[in-house]
Amino acid sequence: MQTGITQAPFGQLPDGRAITQFTLTNAQGMVARIIDYGGIVTELHAPDRDGNFADVVLGFESLEPYRTDSPYIGALIGRYGNRIRHGRFTLDGREYQLPVNNGNNHLHGGPGGFDRVKWEATVDGASLRLQYRSVDGEMGYPGNLDATVTYTLTDDNELVVTFHAVTDQATPVNLTQHSYFNLAGDGDILGHVLTIEADTFVAIDAESIPTGELTPVTGTPFDFRMPRPIGERIGQPDKQLRHGGGYDHNFALNKPQGKALSRAVRVCEPVSGRVLELWTEEPGVQFYSGNFLDGTLAGKGRSYQYRSGFCIEPQHYPDSPNQPQFPDTILRPGQVYQTESRFRFSVEPGA
Repeated sequence: MQTGITQAPFGQLPDGRAITQFTLTNAQGMVARIIDYGGIVTELHAPDRDGNFADVVLGFESLEPYRTDSPYIGALIGRYGNRIRHGRFTLDGREYQLPVNNGNNHLHGGPGGFDRVKWEATVDGASLRLQYRSVDGEMGYPGNLDATVTYTLTDDNELVVTFHAVTDQATPVNLTQHSYFNLAGDGDILGHVLTIEADTFVAIDAESIPTGELTPVTGTPFDFRMPRPIGERIGQPDKQLRHGGGYDHNFALNKPQGKALSRAVRVCEPVSGRVLELWTEEPGVQFYSGNFLDGTLAGKGRSYQYRSGFCIEPQHYPDSPNQPQFPDTILRPGQVYQTESRFRFSVEPGA
């Protein structure tokens, strides 16, 4: 078995630029495939309790669906992950207008966000380094932002994602990774057993914009402090579930002081025994239960039906530039945006 990183063509953009797929393989046989368009994780093969590998992320075999149809499947997100109300914010006395691409609001960096650009790729040992310069005014954001994202597949079956950015003007920055997971490899994700290390979540209005309140999870369908199946309470008559069409909410993580890497999420698929843990330095995680998948997208020999994938996106809270009580997301000249998240795979033994 060859470990390390290999590469192969993955189509080309309309302007003729070639896209490359990089295959990362570790000593345990785990495989991650990532393209330099959108920094997209196209495949991620993890073992079950019997040692059988399955691809545990949604994705496509060719470039075109990622360019035209994909709801951020597998992609890097920036400059700002999640929503900004009406695409507007005021920074240092100046108002900025971003494109609205999610109803009345700005989502995931806009229609030309980091998920829709070609990154410059460099192989550095066991790591894939992706770099992109977002120029001043791109998608309405101020300043030239130089972003670097590094993917590393460790021999401990961790996909480590490290984000780094600097700017020459003050600008909001909230980068994240947006893979859709299914630890069974197929079917829906409602039987996956979820734990989220959060006492509160960010309440949203009918447009999925934060009300500004952190709501205690106690006594609500959002209490995942103890392991619960995703589908157990997803259909309850709860106003927040109605607003999100299910779970599509940011959880305020129970973090130690500072930016320490700590466990945010644990998901187990009971039949296969596959376990995914998210460890992150971020203050929040967006948990999304695939509410808008409807079978119209297809890849890897199957259609992506309702709730056939879930997302656990480490990030700051939505609409933070308009919510001064939330953790700050403004990056200024001379500062360095640096954050790490780890997607750690293991297995739970059978009964």
